[in-house]
Amino acid sequence: MENFEKNAKLFKAFCDPNRLRILKLLVNGELCACSLLEKLEIGQPTLSHHMKILCDLDIVKSYKVGKWTHYYLNEETIAFLNNFLSSLVK
Repeated sequence: MENFEKNAKLFKAFCDPNRLRILKLLVNGELCACSLLEKLEIGQPTLSHHMKILCDLDIVKSYKVGKWTHYYLNEETIAFLNNFLSSLVK
């Protein structure tokens, strides 16, 4: 049985330009928050807000090294989203 509520929340996370930029950057591999801040030219509170949404929905995973958090795409969730979209095209 499909969970349309969860799917809607996942896709809603993609409805923000900053989150799309973050995801596009993470396609090339993990990045620390410092690199994301530099590349996106946004403030730390804004980045934290977007990363919380992406991590809470398990689209992005993270781990800490010292004072910095490193982020990377959760390939399982990305594959699920890709399969869901593909199922709509058939």
